[in-house]
Amino acid sequence: MADIEMKWYVLRAVSGKEAKVKEYIDAEINNGSLGGFVSQVVIPTEKVAKVVGGKRVIKERIAMTGYVFVEAKLVGEIAHTLRNTPNCLGFLGGLDHPDSLSESDVRRILGEGESVEEEITDILIPYSAGENVKVIDGPFSGFNGVIESVNQEKATLVVSVKVFGRPTPLTLGFMQVEKE
Repeated sequence: MADIEMKWYVLRAVSGKEAKVKEYIDAEINNGSLGGFVSQVVIPTEKVAKVVGGKRVIKERIAMTGYVFVEAKLVGEIAHTLRNTPNCLGFLGGLDHPDSLSESDVRRILGEGESVEEEITDILIPYSAGENVKVIDGPFSGFNGVIESVNQEKATLVVSVKVFGRPTPLTLGFMQVEKE
């Protein structure tokens, strides 16, 4: 059994119960029943930027809902034990002899949690020309306007607001406006 190496596998979990599956497997590792055969359990997360109360807040959320990654040696009853974990739906790719992930896939998936801020804003804050927005930050806070153009690369918008009855273009960041 010493010649079998640790490989990464994917367990399917009930959506929203990924943390419970991880907690249960970690407890089994600590009490010794999986010790030596399962080295780590990971739930891939990503950082998300949101505006809460006018302030920018970065939180973590599960990147791949319904999946838990396990580094293990699937010998004997280990695959059966993992598959029968509460809130677990089984392995991705088979019952007792699932396909393992390649090292490049593991690095890519687990590296996603350290995403760049530009990627976050591209995904989470889609704006388009012609939309009505409200300015929530800066000297024009409280003004309403219409988006004239969107620059995804710089994460900026050109918003036309009325100042003293005249349309005035403002260049604002995505985090300085919210949809009406």
